[in-house]
Amino acid sequence: QMKKQCDQKLLLQMKTECVPCSLNLETQCLAGYTKITNGTGIPDCRYYLEIKTHTLSFPGCRHHCLKEIEQPECCQGHWGPDCMDK
Repeated sequence: QMKKQCDQKLLLQMKTECVPCSLNLETQCLAGYTKITNGTGIPDCRYYLEIKTHTLSFPGCRHHCLKEIEQPECCQGHWGPDCMDK
């Protein structure tokens, strides 16, 4: 019996919202994602504060998060929702 289903593993990466670095220690990833950065995260973004008529921009931090999913796929020579022989 040849294998019909050859699911592909996919890595999804996302970044949390940019916030002041001092507030980023407790930031959590979305459900199902794993935080892959430590401490205050990575200082690679800017966040904005609106004060009356002005918008101020400040350097901030965010975390990177990772999630592994399996994408259903048929092995070579098979097709369709049930991965039938060609």
